[in-house]
This record gives sequence, structure tokens and C-alpha cells, in this order.
Amino acid sequence: MYVGALTLDLLLGDVRSLKQKRSVLRPIIAEVHKHFPAVAVAETGGNDLHRRAEIGVAVVSGTAANCTEVLDQCERLVAGRPEIDLLAARQRVFNDED
Repeated sequence: MYVGALTLDLLLGDVRSLKQKRSVLRPIIAEVHKHFPAVAVAETGGNDLHRRAEIGVAVVSGTAANCTEVLDQCERLVAGRPEIDLLAARQRVFNDED
């Protein structure tokens, strides 16, 4: 068993309040979950910052290659959104021996 984790550090566009921030993040998180229903996705950091956000994605798979492929696709999906800039992406894959 392999567990893949993806952390995305985002810079949001013209956002001036936490309410506006949520209105930008909510559709992004919903789109990732819609395209990849087997992954868990949530805002995991930067909760009190207006223009910065961190999104975490997790997947469980039987192979490390499948974990990496799914996480790469999730990263490309989020990076393609015009209203955000992807500042950094970190992937980690763990197996049951870690």
C-alpha cells in the first residue's frame, strides 16, 4: 500500500478578504474532487492570510507509480486555473514500511 501526499502553495489574485478567498478556493477544491473522487483534498494552511493558501491532496494506491500519476494530474489541474499562481508543489509517497 502506498499513500501519496501533495502540498500546493498558492498565491491568489485580487483577494481582499477571507470571504473572497473562500470563494476562490471552494471551486478549486470541488473541481479536484470532481475529477478525482478517490482523493482527499482540503485547505491545509494559510487560513488567516488573504492572498495565500495551501491545499493538501492525499491518495491511497497499490503502486507508487499510480500515486505519483494521480498527484501529478491534480497538480496540473490546479496549476491551470487562471485566478491563482502556483508558487510551490511538494509530493511525497509513503509505503507501509515507512
